Amino acid sequence: MKKTLTGNSSRILGAVVAALLFTLAYSQYGEDKPPIRIGVLHSLTGTMASSEAPLVDAIRLAVEEANEVGGLNGAPVEMVVADCRSDAMYCAQQAEKLIAQDKVQALFGCWTSACRKAVKPVVEKHRHLLFYPVQYEGLEQSPDIVYTGAAPNQQIIPMALWAMRQRGKRFYLIGSDYVFPRTANRMVADVLLAQGGQLLGERYVPLGDSDMAAVVQDIARLHPDFVLNTLNGDSNRHFFRALHDAGIAADQIPVFSTSIAEVELAAMGPELVAGHYAGWNYFQSVDSPENQAFVARFKRRFGPQRVLDDPMEASYVGVQLWLNSVRELGTSDLTLVKTVLPHQSVLGPGGMLAVDFGNGHLWKTVRIAQAGPDGQFRIVWQSGGAVRPAPFPFYRGHAEWLAVQQSLSGEAR
Repeated sequence: MKKTLTGNSSRILGAVVAALLFTLAYSQYGEDKPPIRIGVLHSLTGTMASSEAPLVDAIRLAVEEANEVGGLNGAPVEMVVADCRSDAMYCAQQAEKLIAQDKVQALFGCWTSACRKAVKPVVEKHRHLLFYPVQYEGLEQSPDIVYTGAAPNQQIIPMALWAMRQRGKRFYLIGSDYVFPRTANRMVADVLLAQGGQLLGERYVPLGDSDMAAVVQDIARLHPDFVLNTLNGDSNRHFFRALHDAGIAADQIPVFSTSIAEVELAAMGPELVAGHYAGWNYFQSVDSPENQAFVARFKRRFGPQRVLDDPMEASYVGVQLWLNSVRELGTSDLTLVKTVLPHQSVLGPGGMLAVDFGNGHLWKTVRIAQAGPDGQFRIVWQSGGAVRPAPFPFYRGHAEWLAVQQSLSGEAR
């Protein structure tokens, strides 16, 4: 006669099996090798959470994939995640804690330039290591930071030039009121005005601001050929809602955005942004075997409804570069890792990427795409290959650029 397990017996057996599986999974590391910790600095709450929280999952995928094949030289990799709360100074405090108390071997994080600039002195004080995954205004390099997002010549400048060639010379600038939008827009104005462009208006709103009525009224009145958008966070949803409610369609006044990707489309509702454009180095729609496999792995792990975007890919690639460096050396020693990082390259989902020896940024392919009602982007232009990063655009010297940025930082709130 067959015997059936009681409810309690079934639960006990399940617990025993789970414990055995856990033991088997981690037996490969050895008892004498404690986890190698990495710190993750992203906003899980506040105005930046909708953009930043998905980057944690991209990092988690890279870590889990590493652990599935034996970790790092026989030791498991462990994530320590800190919520930056959309507050740059609080994020700097968390960076200090991760380095000094949690003893992490590398940091991955930040989104806004305000956050990066707050964390940078902490990282440099400890001679630690930060991987920064978001496009930004440039005018910076550090021996303790690897910039896996785009420099200005790898995103905003080529997108602005393409927009002027396709749409016309009359342009309007809108951005959040902090260092990235103001500095990036100065570069755009320099380049477009030199090409015969006409700047019709320039507006900045506080990060997270929801009142876009005055800005949209100004755009409707001036009717530019295109708008260049450097808003960040939740403000984008309010901006595109205001455009929609004012009846300003993408075919009339297209918006070219630097911080709207697939994740933001999903959060806002793709119908608000359909027809408008974005410039990035990676889109989920990149047609390559490497990217198709990456998308499949991510969806299998986090759900078929999830989407991937450029900062997520840059976060994943940053972990890959660090993992490769540690594996090559056989140690996670910070000083040694920083000696081999400038020689690293990886075939990422978006194509071949390589760390530039001179400035710590990545060589990356530039892409411009149009948002569709399905929440995905259709690529309309891309560079012929990986573009060398130029964090300091050539038409001014380093000292002059730093003076310009200092003056713009004084204007930002």
